[in-house]
Amino acid sequence: MATRGIAAAMYAIIGHTGVAANAYMKNRMLRTINLVGTAVVIAFFACQFPNSPAVAAEGLPTDKQCVAMDNPDKITKGWCTSINRSKGDCLACHTMAVDPWPESLTAGGNIAQPLAAIKQRFPEKAKLRAQIWDATRSNPRSVMPPFGRHKILTEDEIDNIVGFLLTI
Repeated sequence: MATRGIAAAMYAIIGHTGVAANAYMKNRMLRTINLVGTAVVIAFFACQFPNSPAVAAEGLPTDKQCVAMDNPDKITKGWCTSINRSKGDCLACHTMAVDPWPESLTAGGNIAQPLAAIKQRFPEKAKLRAQIWDATRSNPRSVMPPFGRHKILTEDEIDNIVGFLLTI
C-alpha cells in the first residue's frame, strides 16, 4: 500500500508539472516506482529483523510427505497446511524464511509481506491468529482471505499455522 501512495504522488506531480508525458510513459514510470517501492519495503523488513533466523528446511516434509505422515506435531501440521494449495496456500502470496528452500516447492509469491521474523512482528500470539482468522478486521482493504470467518481453515488448522509461523 505504501508503494501505491508513492506511485499516486508521482503521478500527481507528473500530471501537474506541464510535462507533456503520454500515458505510456506515465504507466511505465508508475510500474518502475511500484517495483522500487516493493524493494524498499522488503529491505525495510530485512533491516528491522536482521537476526531473525530462517527455519531449517531439513526437518520439513514435502507436500507429498505431509499427506503420508502419521500423527505429525502441531508445527509440522502448520507447515503442511500452509503449503497445501487446497488449504492455506500461503505461498501464493507470501515468501517464507525457510533455508534452504525445499526443491519440491515453487517460490513464494510477492503480493504480501514476507513471512519472516513473525515472533518479532507479532509478539502477541492472539493478534497473529486474528490476522489469519480475518485480516479484514485490522485492514478492511486486505486481499488476504478471511480463513476463519469463511471457514476455509478449521480452528485447529489456524492454530497449527500460527504455531509454525512463530518458529520463523
